[in-house]
Amino acid sequence: MAVLFAGGSACFVVASLPGFVQLVGSGAVGIVYFVGSIQFTSAASIQWLQNIRRLGLDWWSSGIQFAGTLFFNVSTYDAMEAGLDADAYDELVWTPDLRGSVCFLVSSYLACVAVSGLTARPHRTRESVIATANLVGSGAFGIAALASYWVPSAGSVLDLAAANTFTALGGLCFLAGALLVLPRGDNSSQAGDARQALSP
Repeated sequence: MAVLFAGGSACFVVASLPGFVQLVGSGAVGIVYFVGSIQFTSAASIQWLQNIRRLGLDWWSSGIQFAGTLFFNVSTYDAMEAGLDADAYDELVWTPDLRGSVCFLVSSYLACVAVSGLTARPHRTRESVIATANLVGSGAFGIAALASYWVPSAGSVLDLAAANTFTALGGLCFLAGALLVLPRGDNSSQAGDARQALSP
């Protein structure tokens, strides 16, 4: 699950890097985003299935996250279509992108609440760091979605730069969270607790 989240995050980071579109073309960038969204959905489905018998915050967080990944599947798939006018882009890409971002924000917030209930210790735990990184990443994805709303119609370079910058930032935060979930030596029980916090 963590490897899939990391792979999806890496795809979003790479696809939004400055100069990548000039290097490979917009079609290839669209494919990288779509592949990343499929990896997110695969990981989110695993996480949701792991929590399916728990009807608490973990279940809600992972279920809402899974729904968000499906919205990103739709938006990244539709964004691969060439020649969309501004109205079609808003309907097919921006709307599901915004819905996915809202789902990620809600899911990440619930994960933070769930993790804060795991311990009464005042210092930061690995789980709280993961949850915080994912909450920041979700916020960055939300800002990117809002910035991308202006790209097809007003189309300013600043809007595009903001969308790409915040997409890359969100991807980096999710990547950091995913890498922290990977087990380290004999800390398998800590990795299990950390998986509960992995909600982009």
